[in-house]
Amino acid sequence: MPERPLTASDAGSRPDPVERLDEATAALSALQDNLSGEEPLDQVLQRLAETARAAVADADAVTVSVSPEDPRTAAATDRSLVEIDERQYDADRGPCLEAARTLKIVRAVVGENDDRWPEFEASASKHGVHAYLSVPVVFPASDDDDRDDDEHVASLNIYSYTAAAFDPFDESLMRLFTTAASAAVSNALRWQRSREHVGHLETALVSRAVIDQAKGVLMAVHSCGADEAFAMLVRRSQHENRKLRDVAQALLDSLTGR
Repeated sequence: MPERPLTASDAGSRPDPVERLDEATAALSALQDNLSGEEPLDQVLQRLAETARAAVADADAVTVSVSPEDPRTAAATDRSLVEIDERQYDADRGPCLEAARTLKIVRAVVGENDDRWPEFEASASKHGVHAYLSVPVVFPASDDDDRDDDEHVASLNIYSYTAAAFDPFDESLMRLFTTAASAAVSNALRWQRSREHVGHLETALVSRAVIDQAKGVLMAVHSCGADEAFAMLVRRSQHENRKLRDVAQALLDSLTGR
């Protein structure tokens, strides 16, 4: 079992609720202070994982799962535990997927869930994990977008080598934590989607320019109009089963000797 620093629970006691709330608040403040408005989503999620580990008593490691339809682990404070996530993805079941699909916190004690999640149980036992808490990070629907339902952004998967870890107070604390953190994650998600949209527009503009140039060449060579030149490109695209842009680029390359 991996080594971990001693915690209050090892000494037979846990921090009191006020102290635990203060720790979570301080961790969340540090997260918000260190985030920028233009930071890749995975980088934000890595910060979130590290912050959650500092905020929760008995949290020995945290991973972050995204995209429940095609799940992957986007961040981790201990990469050796990513295997536990991946066993759940491969089996299409487990506490992290249940949290993502139901948008509810799921707590699991290893050794008590064999019938429900045998793959998770086997992998968690292999790594010495005894308690597990998966907390969804949700992007609430609002009047500013077209979504009718809350959107799952990520799930915080919190691992502990202590079987008694994660009491109801921890669950309530993480609800508050993820509600506050969702704003930072949502900003990163919007920024990433904007970047992707700009990239698609740039690709479309380049494609349009290439096709227009190829049309001009055909119009000059065949003394035809723009519509007829475009039809020539379309017929060749269909005949060769190639994208229209690739056919146009090949024509231009043939003229330049590339």
